[in-house]
Amino acid sequence: MAKKDVPPRWDRRMQQRLARGEAAALGELYDRFASLVHGLAHRVLGDESAADGITRDVFVHVWEHPERYDPKEGPMRTWVATLTHRLAVQRLRATETAALAQGTGGSAEELERRVRRASVAARADYIVTSMPSSLRAALDLAYFQRRDYRQTAADLGVTEDEARRRLRLGLQLLSTAHETGTPPEPGSAA
Repeated sequence: MAKKDVPPRWDRRMQQRLARGEAAALGELYDRFASLVHGLAHRVLGDESAADGITRDVFVHVWEHPERYDPKEGPMRTWVATLTHRLAVQRLRATETAALAQGTGGSAEELERRVRRASVAARADYIVTSMPSSLRAALDLAYFQRRDYRQTAADLGVTEDEARRRLRLGLQLLSTAHETGTPPEPGSAA
């Protein structure tokens, strides 16, 4: 098994290619992560054109600053998602602060509640898209298709114990969406 501090080979190569200025690398990165970036931005901002702008900003930042990715901090996917979240929250705060200044928005407390809700929702989306497909399939059957664990087991072709295990693990992962940490500072490795 690979050491924990050694990033996946693809991440290392991608960072090196971006640092060399390979436009094809940016295209490959975009193909791989654009839907993740756009989805997270849209989840936070609730606006298609704003999400398009954040998507553009994220890939411009990655292109201009590939050295800010620190492989020791985790996979490139996580770095890109964290960057997306940070930029989207900054945009949301700027938009809402401007509305507050003009007297057309809610209170500062309401702004922070919206930011927290959007952050939790975006984190939950990221967790679901990042979890193994076996866990995602079990959660989909149980919660969106309203199957109990026995029906889920039958649909997945696994034992009932395995279905319960998958559901439990999936829910444990999702429960971390409410955990809050200090957001990365602008210009940091995230």
